[in-house]
Amino acid sequence: MAIPSSSAYLFLHSFFTLSLFLAISTAESESELELVADLRALQSESKSGVIHLDDRTIAKFLTSPKTPRPYSILIFFDATQLHDKTELHLRELRQEFALVASSFITNHNNSNTKLFFADIEFRESQSSFHLFGVNSLPHIRLVGPTAKSLKDESEQMDQGDFSRLAESMAEFVESRTKLTIWLSGAVFIYFFSVSGAMHNIIRKMPMFLVDRNDPNKLIFFYQGSGMQLGAEGFAVGFLYTIVGLLLAFVTHLLVYVKNAKAKRVAMVFAICVSFWAVQKVIFLDNWKTGYGIHGFWPSSWN
Repeated sequence: MAIPSSSAYLFLHSFFTLSLFLAISTAESESELELVADLRALQSESKSGVIHLDDRTIAKFLTSPKTPRPYSILIFFDATQLHDKTELHLRELRQEFALVASSFITNHNNSNTKLFFADIEFRESQSSFHLFGVNSLPHIRLVGPTAKSLKDESEQMDQGDFSRLAESMAEFVESRTKLTIWLSGAVFIYFFSVSGAMHNIIRKMPMFLVDRNDPNKLIFFYQGSGMQLGAEGFAVGFLYTIVGLLLAFVTHLLVYVKNAKAKRVAMVFAICVSFWAVQKVIFLDNWKTGYGIHGFWPSSWN
């Protein structure tokens, strides 16, 4: 059966329009995939996973692509000429930012999460600083998939949150993206700090000593304030880490539990274990130094 000329024209017009639409959509999808692949390649070239951006790559990944983009970028704004200003803590914050990035990548290595960590430097990227409206440091911004205006539609991390370093950065990412950071590195750094491990390394302190009176007996705790064995520091660090993890559990996870009874039980458990751990630390300090730490009743209560 022959198709009328008007119907044939309408059919061919619809066919070519649909074909053109599909071709454009396919080209855009391939372009987006190429951008994600380029970001992953740059991420793999960085030891910490933090991608270094400049004015050219900011234009490539953030201003040129149409929204919504298939990825988000968390950006740390840096200025090497200000690293000597200790009040800004830029060096320390940059290291903490790298820690959060490497922890996130480790945690989401096998997932299809498209959140990338990047930094830009002022001397290299003054135009980008102006584009974001950044006029003070430290500064961190999250550019989401739908952000068109980098200045008005990207989300800025509050200045007051920088005091808690990696923890506040992780919370910022979690609250904005609903993704979790795996901060085992931060826990290790905390343990390393409170256990006196650096003291043991510098002083080359042994983990334990052999008892002079009994060669078959090992001494792990040395009585006397002038010396600290490695085992002592690790024991105290372990106890402090337990208290820190319980505090993090109570303040970050327990608040989301809806069952009031379960909350009370968990809170009592956390308090009892924390009290036990602190008591052990105080007991060890009293035993080593000979100084006593004890509570007292105010005289007005007698």
